[in-house]
Amino acid sequence: MRAWHESRGNARRKIIIPDSAHGTNPATAAICGYQVENLKSNPQGGIDLEALERQVDEDTAALMLTNPSTLGVFENEIHKIADILHAKGALLYMDGANMNALVGKVRPGDFGVDVMHLNLHKTFSTPHGGGGPGSGPVACKKFLEPFLPTPVLLKKDGNLHWEYDRPQSVGRVRAFYGNTGMFIRALAYILANGPDGLRQTTEDAVLNANYIRKNLEDLYDLPYKTPSMHEVVFSDKRQAAKGVKTGDIAKRLIDYGFHPYTVSFPLIVHGALMIEPTESESLEELDLFIEAMRSIAKEVEETPELVKSAPHSTRVSRLDEVQAARKPVLRWRPESK
Repeated sequence: MRAWHESRGNARRKIIIPDSAHGTNPATAAICGYQVENLKSNPQGGIDLEALERQVDEDTAALMLTNPSTLGVFENEIHKIADILHAKGALLYMDGANMNALVGKVRPGDFGVDVMHLNLHKTFSTPHGGGGPGSGPVACKKFLEPFLPTPVLLKKDGNLHWEYDRPQSVGRVRAFYGNTGMFIRALAYILANGPDGLRQTTEDAVLNANYIRKNLEDLYDLPYKTPSMHEVVFSDKRQAAKGVKTGDIAKRLIDYGFHPYTVSFPLIVHGALMIEPTESESLEELDLFIEAMRSIAKEVEETPELVKSAPHSTRVSRLDEVQAARKPVLRWRPESK
């Protein structure tokens, strides 16, 4: 995007990012030398169009938007968002972290996205960690193609070859070949499912999230009533009245045999419980999870200390997470006599 703006005589200096975004978004923009401006969400958890229109100017390079957002909310006015940006010569960049709610249903280019990355983890089955994040393709509109990194793989006379001679390219990037194992795994997943199967995984991911929402919204606070896509985000507001926080509920889930949900994120939801079942969970597993969450809500009302002191079934009891983050012990040392 910077190279394209430079080719037009102005690299521009700022990237606008919604307050619901994952921290990697402003971090990426800052690493690229851009000034990051925060954009507050509207009461529905989406982009405030009037605020965006006021904020976008001739210094804006792009809006970096996750759609659906980290609240699980789809931007229904995405066309208007794109129009506001394009009218000022800015671009619309999409973080494709939540494409598991859209694959086989919509094409981001059709609703105005100029460039985006596709996370292979979650949507295309690769691990979330250990090589998952940071691994995946970047797609763009035709007008940005000359600026893509080199080399570019092209087919000529039936043969594939690397093309390096691209004068407007940003050049070679570090770790160009990425995490090859992740690409192969994702490709195998895509080929195994095919178009109909991928569309079904999208439908299942959205169905699973809404099934959980419907079965828990009577016990857990739902700060945004906007329809959920691939995930549902609750808050610990009701449980906090008993002194129990989202981290306590997550620890108690371990005793029920479940890996905890994402705790305290997105940051615009105080005490957030982010629950992403994806397409892979069966109805039986979802029911067990719902039963566990409902049981914990009951425990909070009757024996809150039981939840606050969890987990109880693990070999190691609750750790001091603040100390672990600030003063990590990264290797074992024998005790001195």
